[in-house]
Amino acid sequence: MPLAAVNGTRIHYRIDTAAGDSAPWLVLSNSLGADISMWAPQVEAFAAKYRVLRYDTRGHGHSDAPPGPYTIDQLTGDVIGLLDALGIGRAHYCGLSMGGLTGIALAARHPERFARVVLSNTAALIGSDAVWTPRAAKAREPGGMAALTDAVIARWFTADFAGREPLVLANIRDVFRHTSGDGYAANCEAIRDADLRAEAKTIKAPVLVITGTHDQSTAAAQGRELAGYVEGSRYVELDAAHLSNIEKAGDYTRYVLEFLGEQQ
Repeated sequence: MPLAAVNGTRIHYRIDTAAGDSAPWLVLSNSLGADISMWAPQVEAFAAKYRVLRYDTRGHGHSDAPPGPYTIDQLTGDVIGLLDALGIGRAHYCGLSMGGLTGIALAARHPERFARVVLSNTAALIGSDAVWTPRAAKAREPGGMAALTDAVIARWFTADFAGREPLVLANIRDVFRHTSGDGYAANCEAIRDADLRAEAKTIKAPVLVITGTHDQSTAAAQGRELAGYVEGSRYVELDAAHLSNIEKAGDYTRYVLEFLGEQQ
């Protein structure tokens, strides 16, 4: 299991590629409460054209869950540190929800490291203290992640998709339920404290913003607002809820590949 020592934390990562050693790099960043497995619908298609680097955000999956709260500075620092550890100078980036929030900060603060950036089902300011502080407290309780599972997962997919794809939901639920409660809570606090609206307006890289029409966690209106902050950005809205890369996997994959494949 590949682990990189980054900022005093072991970050789990995985590299997939069928495109050869000269292909561009593409970094994929997971949603809060998910792990690298959430990108399974995209990996084969992405790896046919890119060297794909997936990683578990600190506090998730097989990465360490050091004491929190975490900050957006730490989440971005982990990505830059991982790139440095692997000798990757420049890459494309695609993040969803928390991964998208991280992507906003990366594109604004490290423009030399990222060519094209996909920000999906995210916003420059997500939620509020009234949402995140009680959720973090619940996650830290014994059995807290299991208690949060039903309410959170219900917001990630439309009822129609959930009814059609029980095995997909079972896998997602299993990952969420076994996420470190302390790690989840510390990331809730990082999201709570991150207001990137001013920074988003400084992004110069080509950006694609993807939203879900039925997303209750980061509404499509927030995605449109984010796209408005970034001059020249593209905006795509899918008939999906929060995890649009899973619910509308084919459309999501196609839009991302088309965007990344465009000439500068």
